[in-house]
Amino acid sequence: MQFYGTSPLRRSGYSAIRATISRMKLSVMMVTHNHERFIAQALDSILAQRVNFDYEIVVAEDCSTDSTREILMDFHRRYPRRIVPLLRQHNLGVLRNFGSAITSCAGQYMAFLEGDDYWTCADKLQRQVDFLDTHPDFAICCHRVRFLEETASAQPDLFPSRPAGAYTLEDLLRGNFVMTCSTVLRRNLIPSLPRWFFKMKLGDWPLFALVAQHGKIELMDGVMAVYRVHSGSNWSSLPPATRLRESAKMLRALDKHLGFQYTKVIRNTIAHPYLELALSARLNANRTQTGKHLVSCLRNGGWQLPGNRRPLAGLAAYVLIGSWYKIFSMGIRPIK
Repeated sequence: MQFYGTSPLRRSGYSAIRATISRMKLSVMMVTHNHERFIAQALDSILAQRVNFDYEIVVAEDCSTDSTREILMDFHRRYPRRIVPLLRQHNLGVLRNFGSAITSCAGQYMAFLEGDDYWTCADKLQRQVDFLDTHPDFAICCHRVRFLEETASAQPDLFPSRPAGAYTLEDLLRGNFVMTCSTVLRRNLIPSLPRWFFKMKLGDWPLFALVAQHGKIELMDGVMAVYRVHSGSNWSSLPPATRLRESAKMLRALDKHLGFQYTKVIRNTIAHPYLELALSARLNANRTQTGKHLVSCLRNGGWQLPGNRRPLAGLAAYVLIGSWYKIFSMGIRPIK
């Protein structure tokens, strides 16, 4: 790996390291791979931030096959004391690149922005740092983001829709509402990442859960970032069923890591979307897929989902007997 810039972890001399670390308030960490269409806008949105503290932009470029690296190095030449490129000599993959980049960040706080997303508010970092500075019992500060679909016909959505305010680890385990591009957290709360972390296809949700063991999560009301949904996205481009399986795999590993303190919450989190998939398959008259998703739901304690026993019974009747069976299937309804 090649290092550039003036980040303290790349400087020689103990005194220089100590002096720079003491001043570095925040590190913006970016992982990027084949983002030539987007990375300039992402970097510009960081450089446009109005702040009263020192910060660095640590960019882990994972051997892109397009011009992402050339664009990054052009920015580095223009902003050599701000941008710290980490140029991988071979492709590490998303989570190993992510985990390695964390260790190169020197700030008291960390913000995250992937190379295909961007920020829309020039005061975003200042507002979040000010909040964490004055609320020591909070570990994470996040905000709403706008989803931008690659297809022009798609309407942009805001996420999350839940009320602004304080949340806990248990809330996060019920469903991830913390978008990576919205997050600022306390760097010293990030633990050594466990081995299972690097075997997953998603890293933001488990990372935020590990950090949220040590403090609350503040969801700000403002919309201050854009999350792109496009065919090259590492996560959003996966089929829904694949994302669900990978989320379930991660949650089971996280449950074990947390000492099974949140097993009931996690099982419900896994079961709920399987029930949604089963209902969708039933409405599309796909008996095989209905049965497959229903079994996955029940294996994860789906019978304990509040208010859904009649739909579950209707789905079971449909799978076992067929579409003519109407007694229970009348109870099928969208889940809220």
